[in-house]
Amino acid sequence: MEEFVYVNGKKMRKGYTTGSCATAASVAATHLLLNEEECEEVVVLSPVDKEIRIPIESIERVDDKTAIASVRKNGGDDADATHGMLIYSKVTLRDDTEVTIEGGEGIGRVTQEGLLVPIGKPAINPKPRKMIGDNIRKMLGESRGADILIFAPEGYEIAKQTMNRNLGIIGGISILGTTGIVTPMSEDSWKAAISIELEMKKKQGFEKIVLSPGNYGEDFAVNKMMIDETKIVSMSNFVGYVLKEVQRIGFEEVLMIGHLGKLIKVSAGIFSTHSKDADARAEILVANLALMGMPIPDLERVSKCLTTEAAGDIISETGYEGVYQIIADKIKFRSEKLLKYRDPKVKVDVVLFSSKTGLLSSTKPIKELMEEWK
Repeated sequence: MEEFVYVNGKKMRKGYTTGSCATAASVAATHLLLNEEECEEVVVLSPVDKEIRIPIESIERVDDKTAIASVRKNGGDDADATHGMLIYSKVTLRDDTEVTIEGGEGIGRVTQEGLLVPIGKPAINPKPRKMIGDNIRKMLGESRGADILIFAPEGYEIAKQTMNRNLGIIGGISILGTTGIVTPMSEDSWKAAISIELEMKKKQGFEKIVLSPGNYGEDFAVNKMMIDETKIVSMSNFVGYVLKEVQRIGFEEVLMIGHLGKLIKVSAGIFSTHSKDADARAEILVANLALMGMPIPDLERVSKCLTTEAAGDIISETGYEGVYQIIADKIKFRSEKLLKYRDPKVKVDVVLFSSKTGLLSSTKPIKELMEEWK
């Protein structure tokens, strides 16, 4: 029976994690070996002691000691890059009591320090690894063992759509999940991944960090400011959360690089920049331009613009480009004020750009920032 959660009044289906999929496939393969019976679905126990019923996509017996089963990942109504992909488990019974868990094709390998998994090991996090081990140990008892190989043939390509590269996980997806269940519209896992990346950078010796809302900001940092991409962390729309994490983890300098249309919200104290939370771009521009003395007819034109790029044409035409410096300085002020009452003190600098014009403004001369952050 499907489980649901209500998000903003809408009924949405829950799903299950890659860790639950790997566990279910392992349970199905083990059940076939021990009982000579193919399962259409299995029940697995999650890390929070909740039973999860998961359908089995395929199952086959290779020989007397080996079987392979697969599960199709179902993210419910919170479908991510891994939704719909097949996750396999190959189980081989051993002659001793040991249970081993390894990653095969399509499962990423950890290449950098700072994660919960050691360098060189498959990206199977501790919670799902324990979930697999506990469920299989319960079936085997204490007198038998098994080698378990988790693999996902589509993993290499699908991993390109995830944050794995930023975390130093190469060659495939990660097997994740702290509860075994995916809750629709939950941003917790995304935020957790950003925190992990920040902590990893700190452990690697980085003392300051570049934050960008996404690919556009990262591209500007790398290709226009010549900043090494290893210094950059994507904060998505979670500006306030990430700034507080930066302070908690111990970074004392931050360079925020982003498109005007995204970071302008921060200048007004809006630290969750997704359009579902706030979209006051035109209003913020109008307020600042009005303080500079822009005539009302031009302010009305700006207020009707759907994008900051369109507003930029009017700003350029009327000679009010100085507004960009005012906005950059306000972003710096608001960000530092957010972190004012805790240690360490965090110094924030800002670079704003547009897709059409390129660099718009920065809180220090751009050449000076490029030298500091190279």
